[in-house]
Amino acid sequence: MLRAVRRRCIALAVPAAMLALAACGSGGPTDEQLVARAVTAFGRATAAKDYRALCARILAPSLIEQVTSIGLPCEKALERGLGGVRSPQLTLGAVTVDGDRATAEVRTAAANQAPSRDTLRLEKVRGAWRVASLAQ
Repeated sequence: MLRAVRRRCIALAVPAAMLALAACGSGGPTDEQLVARAVTAFGRATAAKDYRALCARILAPSLIEQVTSIGLPCEKALERGLGGVRSPQLTLGAVTVDGDRATAEVRTAAANQAPSRDTLRLEKVRGAWRVASLAQ
């Protein structure tokens, strides 16, 4: 009887230990990966003309303040500024993180526009990376 109990304990302990070890190795995404996701989301939302997502989840409050300084709500201001852009494409390059600030090198292109290389600046806002400037 004691052996059977011991075997059951070992049988339960081994999978539990394996799960614990697996959890230790997967600490979640790095800040660099999270910045890359934020930049990718920015590119997708811009291409889809999803100004609501840009204003609600992607742009930093400091950038929204600049965008709305023309006297329009964020979504309307972005529509005015980006509405004429056709077939935008964004390619992510190097990402650099320094504390709660980050930069991402990007190449952008759009129909009837020359491609450009830019650096987006991002900042961490309440734990999430947000785009704080569109070009440097």
